[in-house]
Parts: sequence; C-alpha cells; structure tokens
Amino acid sequence: MGCGTCGTGTSGAPGGCQSHGHCASGGCNRLNVYDWLSNLPYSEPHNGCKIIEISFNKGSRKDYYRNTTVHYFEKGDLVTVEGTSGFDVGMVSLTGELVRLQLKKNKLDEKNGEFKKIMRRASETDLEKLKENKAREASMLIRSRAIARQLKLELKMAEVEIQADGRKATFFYIADDRVDFRELIKIYASEFKVKVEMRQIGARQEAGKVGGIGSCGRELCCSTWLSDFKSVNTNAARYQNLSINQTKLSGQCGRLKCCLNYELDTYLDALQFFPSDADYLEVAKGRAILVKKDIFKNLMWYILPDSNKQYPLSIDTVKKIKSQNRQGIRPEELETAEVNTGKPKEVEPEYADLVGQISLKSLERTTRKRRDKEKRQQQGPPPQQGQQRPPRQGPQGASGNNNRNRPPANRPPRGPHQQQQQRQPQRGQRPPGNQPKKDNNG
Repeated sequence: MGCGTCGTGTSGAPGGCQSHGHCASGGCNRLNVYDWLSNLPYSEPHNGCKIIEISFNKGSRKDYYRNTTVHYFEKGDLVTVEGTSGFDVGMVSLTGELVRLQLKKNKLDEKNGEFKKIMRRASETDLEKLKENKAREASMLIRSRAIARQLKLELKMAEVEIQADGRKATFFYIADDRVDFRELIKIYASEFKVKVEMRQIGARQEAGKVGGIGSCGRELCCSTWLSDFKSVNTNAARYQNLSINQTKLSGQCGRLKCCLNYELDTYLDALQFFPSDADYLEVAKGRAILVKKDIFKNLMWYILPDSNKQYPLSIDTVKKIKSQNRQGIRPEELETAEVNTGKPKEVEPEYADLVGQISLKSLERTTRKRRDKEKRQQQGPPPQQGQQRPPRQGPQGASGNNNRNRPPANRPPRGPHQQQQQRQPQRGQRPPGNQPKKDNNG
C-alpha cells in the first residue's frame, strides 16, 4: 500500500514520493493502524472521541492529544501540538471511535486531563522551522558520539530527535550497564543550546530505528509493526525442535529473533498430550534416547546407542513401553509407527524387453532414405517429358569437365532392360571387348 506518487515511474522503476512517512497514505508509516470506521456515519457526532493519535519522527513514535479546537482533523493532517516548553509538529495518524479502542489497549483513560492539547493546524512557519531543526540531527549525532568517546563512557548513541521549535533534544542511547551521564548532559546542554533528555533503549529498539531485511525476506517486524518487545530465550527454540545455532537464531540486533515467540503457544498446547517422563525407554537392546517430538504427526523419535537409526513411536506406544518399564519389563523391539510423508509412492516401471525390435538394417534403411531425399532436393524437380535435363555443373561452374562419362546427345538413353541385355551376351558368343585379334597373314 502506498500513495499515488509511490508508484512506478516512466522507466519502470519505483518513483517514490520522498516524503519519508509523511505522504498521508498510511502505507509508508510505521506503527500504522487502519481506520476501518472512518467511512461510517455517527449517530451522535457531539459524543465522538476528542482524542487524536499523532505520530512523530517519520512514524517511529506516536502519542495521544486532546482536540480542544473547533476544527475537524483527518488522517494525514499536520498539526501543531504542545511540547516541552514550546511546541512540536506531528501528523494525524488516527481519529474517531477507533482511538477509544487504542486507549483501552494502552490502559489510558479518555476523560482524565493528562493529555496534552492540539494548538492549531501547522502553518508554513512551523513547517520551515521543523525542517531546519531536523537537518541538525545528523551533525548533532556525530558530535554527541565524539563527546561520549572523550568522556570514556560505555554507551552508544543511536539517534537524536529534536523538537520542532528546537528547544529540546532527546538522545537515544544503548548501554549494557548503568552509566553516570550527569557530566555528559551538562556538556550537551552547553554545546547544542537545548534541553537534553537521555532515553535508554535496547538493541531491538535500535534495530527498529535502523531498519533492514530479515532472513524471511521481509522488512523487520521491529521496524514496521512490532512495538511491544518480549523476552526471548532458548527454551522457545527447544520446544519447537530447532537446533540451538546462535547464527541462525539471532537477528540483526544480535539477540534471539522475536518471531520465535509467534508459534510458541501452539507448540506448548500441543505438547500437553505428550508424556513428560519419556526421555528414556528401556528395551532389550539397551536404553533408547528421545531425539525429538513431532507435534504435527504425534510421533516421538528415539535412537539406540549402538545404531544411528531413528525409530518413530506413537504416543500410545511410548506410554505402553513406559508402563512396562515401571513393572521391570523390557520389550524386545520398538514398535515403530508408519510415517506418512505426504508424497505419493513411486511406482516402479515394468520391465519391457526391447531386444530385437530395432535392428541395424532398419536404421540403415532410414538413413538411406533420408540421404536420397536430401539429394533429390539439391538436384531440383525432375525434367518433363521431351525435355532434356541440363548438364550438371561442377564445383567451378564448368560443364565440360563433367561430360566425360556421358553418352552423346543424339544417342537415345538406354533403359534398364537394354543395359542388362548388353551386359549379358548370348551363349556361344564372346564379349566384344574380349575377341582375339586377327592375324594379318590371314
């Protein structure tokens, strides 16, 4: 989803509106909520929700403000709101009855007076001042990192956000341990001439601010829609039968991926039907060790110490063997279950004896026919009756060199019967070429 200017250009490449989340379409904003009640008429407009959701800093942060004006704001409008000792400029991201659901989700009371107020629509002066102060953020971030390095503080500056009027700056930093930054705040206040606020964030929040593409091929969840970060441990990978590989399980933030918790509840519900004390099974061949649990096929895979073969057992079979072990009985073998892979079984082709059906003579006959056909195509169509065939041209185009073995033009062509009669002389006669020479003396 995007605005009209975000479509493809004339060259086929994406055009892009270059508004960085302020195009008012909803598709370019982070933490966006679709207002599916915007087109529904209200029966009591005066009892509508007066709280409006405002997003700041390219949609990465949002807050709720009370609309005390007589104006009606729609999604995408730029408004001026109350700030810290001044004002700030944000964009309306959500209005109407759906805001009440968001307030209930965040455990906020609509009727209390803790909400800041919306002052007016953003004027040209407010927007110019906002643009001027936002241009200072990159240089302030570089300078703040240099000052923290000079003071030898174990922290990392991730982002700097300046208020629209330029009176306050919020510095987002990452630190593993507790940091005493009282001296740092004094230097920042005298260096940048602003009111300084230090806010600590985690590695996951930093990845959300930087953005990127995950291993799934999509944009990071923390930079698009995820705002509530829960702790993730290696037990989530063990319950889902995932190999404990730090490289594959870690995200771009260096922590375990947040998506490991997405399907964890489904696995925990399914594992309730599996026996919890079946890590080992005693059989006649030895002790079978549990390798993995398959919740989709309700199978438990075991392996014997003397072999690398894995044995799939059903849940009922495992419970039966476990009850026998409590009685001191060791079964002879493991009753493996049939594993359905979901693929159709391959049918072996029947044997066919093709010897003698194809001979070399048939192949030679086919080759000879193909050669005769190519030769007739090269020679052209046969001459009509009463018309002589033109002399065959040699490679140099001279016809005299190729007429040595041809009969004279006035001699009629001999048929096949005449040629056979000349080749076979009558009985008692000698061939004309083998007659003895006559003696001159008679």
